[in-house]
Amino acid sequence: MAMNENDPEGSLCDGERAAGSGAFYDFVETVAALRAPEGGCPWNRAQTHESLTEYLVEEAYEAADAIEARDTRRVEEELGDVLLQVVLQSQIAAEAGEFTIDDVCATVDEKMVRRHPHVFSDAAGGDANEVARLWEQVKLAEKEEAARRASESGRIPSLLDDVPRSFPALLQAQKISRKAAAAGFEWDALDGVWAKVREEEAELREAYAAAPKSEDGRMLRGADATDPLVEAAELEFGDLLFALVNVARHMGIDSESALRRTCAKFRSRWESMEGEARASRTQIDRLTADALEGLWQAAKDREGAEHGSE
Repeated sequence: MAMNENDPEGSLCDGERAAGSGAFYDFVETVAALRAPEGGCPWNRAQTHESLTEYLVEEAYEAADAIEARDTRRVEEELGDVLLQVVLQSQIAAEAGEFTIDDVCATVDEKMVRRHPHVFSDAAGGDANEVARLWEQVKLAEKEEAARRASESGRIPSLLDDVPRSFPALLQAQKISRKAAAAGFEWDALDGVWAKVREEEAELREAYAAAPKSEDGRMLRGADATDPLVEAAELEFGDLLFALVNVARHMGIDSESALRRTCAKFRSRWESMEGEARASRTQIDRLTADALEGLWQAAKDREGAEHGSE
């Protein structure tokens, strides 16, 4: 561990490397100064690994949003905010004698070399899909080794332990299915996955038909807010979504990114509809279903024309 022996509070990196090492280590020293007991920032000093978790997730989403918006200047800023979270977490760890930013960099560097044998050794690598499969195989071997070590200490970990339960459900499904497939729990071809989708759809329809419903078709829960039939239908809907995630994986589609793009497309079209409604001095929530459909189609046509002109 590269600790600075002259710094009782702990440093993110060793002092020799930090001196004159460019913008990155200038930033490292800035964060260390923010955490300094004298002259530092009280808010930064009060933070812990746990208290910063929500900010780490938030900044990652904001960076993804900037990337999808293709706003280069904002991407630069948001990536800096993500880096701040990494460096600040590492500073907290350094002060506790846990690890430093050098350790973080060295660990991920070693991991990248290990997981890319087609680049750094003589393993054969083909297209991007073959590389992704190789990546999963290497990670699986790592997990098996970790499981072996854990079993010697009395605990048997699961292959899925490193998929955070706090992830959005779609992202969880995507990562879980990838790991299971890497372990051999997989369909031979895409046709088999589509068959699973049809099976799950039939089960959802059956469960929904059996559940209590209001006149508008929405399922009704009991007085205690639970109903086994409603919960069964919800579970079947989840199974259908999970099956569709596997369809996407077989097609080479990132489910999370695809759905985010669809949400962005819907937002754009909806804003266009709102603009048309305002132009006609009409409140959009007072329009008929037919009028809304007309605005939607017009928004789609404008979108198509704009893309066609690019």
